[in-house]
Amino acid sequence: MGLIVQKFGGTSVATTERIQNVARIITETYKQGNNVVAVLSAQGDTTDELIEKAKEINPKASRREMDMLLSTGEQISCSLCAMAIEALGFPVVSLTGWQAGFQTNSSYSNARIKKVRTERIQSELDRNHSIVIVTGFQGINKFDDITTLGRGGSDTSAVALAAALKADLCQIYTDVDGVYTADPRYVKGAKKLDEITFDEMLELASLGAQVLHNRSVEMAKKYRVNLEVLSSFSGKPGTKVKEVVKTMEKTQISGVAKDKNVARLALVNVEDKPGIAYQVFSLLGQKNINVDIILQSMGRGESQDISFTVKRDDADQAMELLLEHKSALGFERVDVNKEVVKVSIVGAGMLDNAGVAAKMFGALYDADINIHMISTSEIKVSVLLDEADANQAVQAIHSKFFEE
Repeated sequence: MGLIVQKFGGTSVATTERIQNVARIITETYKQGNNVVAVLSAQGDTTDELIEKAKEINPKASRREMDMLLSTGEQISCSLCAMAIEALGFPVVSLTGWQAGFQTNSSYSNARIKKVRTERIQSELDRNHSIVIVTGFQGINKFDDITTLGRGGSDTSAVALAAALKADLCQIYTDVDGVYTADPRYVKGAKKLDEITFDEMLELASLGAQVLHNRSVEMAKKYRVNLEVLSSFSGKPGTKVKEVVKTMEKTQISGVAKDKNVARLALVNVEDKPGIAYQVFSLLGQKNINVDIILQSMGRGESQDISFTVKRDDADQAMELLLEHKSALGFERVDVNKEVVKVSIVGAGMLDNAGVAAKMFGALYDADINIHMISTSEIKVSVLLDEADANQAVQAIHSKFFEE
């Protein structure tokens, strides 16, 4: 008998028929002799609908009250799924995040898991031999307030449970049957990967691939959780995410990702003296504004330009913050461009293959696409492009690496 943690996303539980399908998947796993703990997201667009309801009442509602509201979506899907499993004749219990032992910090709407106390879940598994259904995305802080883990947090809930329970496997069920070399909905010729490394998956998740939440991949790597991504609809084998993969050296890259949540800021004619970059990025860091790609121009006499990217959601706040300190920083103006996109290639095989970046740039040149900024690491190359060129760029790069 093994212990398997299964996570089902919002599309997997969006309708009555889909909840019944999820109940069948869970009970089939249980009938094979496994203990099963299932983590569920809210149904379909429930979270977005709850956010809109809140805006109608109070557009500036506190994050604490938003967490109180948004946590209800997962409770609905979990109780309905438990009822479906009851109807199939199996022992089952549904638990909220705090009943399941999720203890978090107090960063409402983006809480971090501090500890998972597994006594209640273990008791249900051992004493009652029940299937346990747990609400994803939520926990409780030291004040006994409900907290949520941020969008995509149910993935992290599932991996945290798998780590705490020392599960044999953690399965993430989505609406696609694994991890692809690019988004198959938009890229012709996208191929499903049988396996991918934690590092590659983490980069893809951080760079815009929406298959797994990046925090869940970080946790899976840290605690060596056996992770698999598969579809709740197709019944086909998925993609295994692991430390080392057999095919790692057979290909230069594993995937192409696109991230639209990007904006570029440029400080024009900044005084060219030591400490300016430190002052700029310290200011942003104090407001928890993360900076990604940075480009500092060569000095022009006594001035230079500093360009960098932030999340599009943070662009206005970053601009206002910099303008507040304009005299201290000594720049002429701030230029903001929200009509950009970041396109990236990721692959563990890049490190030992010369010319990978050149091949990517060649694909963009052939497609007549201009590059604004470039960032590299051992296993990724990212470029900043005009948003209008995003889909064409991804297709051109994917074709260059996977079809030639």
